[in-house]
Amino acid sequence: MNTADARLMTLDSCIGKVYLVGAGPGDPGLFTLKGKALLECADVVVYDALVSAPILAMINPTAERIDAGKRRGRHSMAQDEINQVLIDKAQTAAIVVRLKGGDPFIFGRGGEEMQDLISAGIPVEVVPGITSGIAAPAYAGIPLTHRAYSSSVTFVTGHEEAGKYRPAVNWSAIARGSETIVIYMGIHNLPYIIEQLESAGLGLDTPIALVRWGTRPEQEQLIGTLATIVEQMEAAEFAAPAIAVIGNVVSLHEILSNSRPKFLAVNVSNC
Repeated sequence: MNTADARLMTLDSCIGKVYLVGAGPGDPGLFTLKGKALLECADVVVYDALVSAPILAMINPTAERIDAGKRRGRHSMAQDEINQVLIDKAQTAAIVVRLKGGDPFIFGRGGEEMQDLISAGIPVEVVPGITSGIAAPAYAGIPLTHRAYSSSVTFVTGHEEAGKYRPAVNWSAIARGSETIVIYMGIHNLPYIIEQLESAGLGLDTPIALVRWGTRPEQEQLIGTLATIVEQMEAAEFAAPAIAVIGNVVSLHEILSNSRPKFLAVNVSNC
């Protein structure tokens, strides 16, 4: 079903439909065609802080824009507020887009938002996006799996809320069970994470890459080992948002990074 059909269906009903759209990591060339079509037809767009400017430029100029961005220590809206805004806007708007950085279901709280919308009787659909944990290493010349280096990869959050309902990340099990570890939102807690991985038996000579602003023109990376990376990070004043990749695949960066993909400059007026 295209967005025009969706608009006709929702206009004939009492409530609209919410689309949880993954904006990807930043490069507009990685944004899905379906996501772009929805932005062009949206009545309301509720967007995150890490959605890139070229993707925001695709939004229907008549649409209501709501900044729901959350960054460490700076929350525009609490999660419960965001969920309620989506429910409220669906009462009066045909197409409501919840535009989320990366993929809605990979550390994006999309599942929580979808649960609340369904509980409120709001039609909802997810549109997946490319997650930064895959795209940022790729743009840095780091394949997460490689037959000669790694046949397993684990995605894990390095930022856990206080008072959360589930146990802490089992870093010991991850260190023993995966050849490549990709850590989201882990820069602030990296010294602690490295300490936990070392305690589990991961050697301090293990390669690690930090990729900041992955897939964007300002992308930068630090390559080191578990023994050196914290000092490198402090010396370079390397800060979030960044992805950490740990494992022997990082050593391929030196060979493959010369073929890094280029950021796509989109002429929105011709789209």
